[in-house]
Amino acid sequence: MIRAKEGVTVTSKERIVAAWNGSPADHVPLTVQAFGVPAHPAHRWERDGKPVNHWFSKRMEHIHTLPQPWSLEDDFARTQALLAIGIDDIIDVSVPWGTDPEVTFKDSLLPPTSTERHYVMVREYETPKGSLSHAVRKTEEGQNPGWVIQPDYVPLIEDFNIPRAVRHIVEEPQDVEKLAYLYCVPGKAEESWFRERMEKVKTFADSVSVPVQAWAAFGMDAVVWFCGTEKAVLLALDEPEAFGSLIDLVTEADEGRATLAASHPGVDMVVERGWYSSTDFWSPALFREFMVPHIRTIAASVHRYGKKFAYVMTTGVEVLGPLLADCGVDVLYFVDPLDPIQKGLSLVKVRDLLSDRMTLVGGLSSLTLTTCDSVRIEGEVAHAMEVLAPTKRFILHPVDALFPDTPWEGIEMMIESWKKRFSS
Repeated sequence: MIRAKEGVTVTSKERIVAAWNGSPADHVPLTVQAFGVPAHPAHRWERDGKPVNHWFSKRMEHIHTLPQPWSLEDDFARTQALLAIGIDDIIDVSVPWGTDPEVTFKDSLLPPTSTERHYVMVREYETPKGSLSHAVRKTEEGQNPGWVIQPDYVPLIEDFNIPRAVRHIVEEPQDVEKLAYLYCVPGKAEESWFRERMEKVKTFADSVSVPVQAWAAFGMDAVVWFCGTEKAVLLALDEPEAFGSLIDLVTEADEGRATLAASHPGVDMVVERGWYSSTDFWSPALFREFMVPHIRTIAASVHRYGKKFAYVMTTGVEVLGPLLADCGVDVLYFVDPLDPIQKGLSLVKVRDLLSDRMTLVGGLSSLTLTTCDSVRIEGEVAHAMEVLAPTKRFILHPVDALFPDTPWEGIEMMIESWKKRFSS
């Protein structure tokens, strides 16, 4: 906790919620996402007799394979470490999806051939509508410490699958009706898991006064996971009816997950991933046709319980940001000043377009932190604060995460630059 000049103690939760609401606070919050960042030298711990060398987040649960165990207790320890350093924090919960109980699967491993130099991992599903096959190359690249790794089987959802797929789970329009049995609204088992998880999370979050956000919708990210990047776009263009059916089944499952999260008293905000939904992949016309109805549906479900709704879009926000605001998005993750699509994002333009309608999170690139250039880091922080802090709807955040190659020297420069803006 940081004591405001007026003598009132403000917690991370109060400060962040104020930014979500556009209300005055002692100063602009600073948050980060831990995605394998090396543990702070002064705040390291051991778990089961082994050092925890990298920090992660439970946001990654269900969709990534980590190079080290990461327990809920580790998540709590990371939050306490960040608070001690002076960074505000939010507890992440990843909401599971359901699978129809009639679905079965078997795994196999195909050896290299004269035309395929890698082993190919295969998962064959049997659904009430027929079989589905998902095949992915096992490339076994050497990963530097802290980076997520490829699992030794084919999960339904995993970033590694996209560029390595021999066969995506959805290759033909007729695969869509079968997929509906694999990605469903949470069932009783998932609901029970979530309630048990939230009991522990809420108790901890209340004890240290930080908010909780539930990652509960995949949207177009799911479509790209299921189809691959190129085939997703081609399906939208060549088979719009089948693509619409795919969006519908994703929306149904996502709405079920979002409702489960928003209805829990311990959840403050629901987040939808949108890394694969930006102008890197989709024209504004396709986004408007297929994603706008989906986002409106999820936003309405979340707002029905009085919770905030956040959406992730790291590129192209000058183009698609107003559509997100129209759909009811309250918080935009993330505003990247180094947006490669816009060739350098204008924070002034983004502020003028969006800041009276949603809270903006970002303003600083995590790539800038890797330079350990104090002048550059301070300049980027100062510009973001000067432009966006007066809106009262701004959270400073290095976009989009702190990675294994993000040095603590650069992070500390960011913290000091941020503190200068409210301590003078």
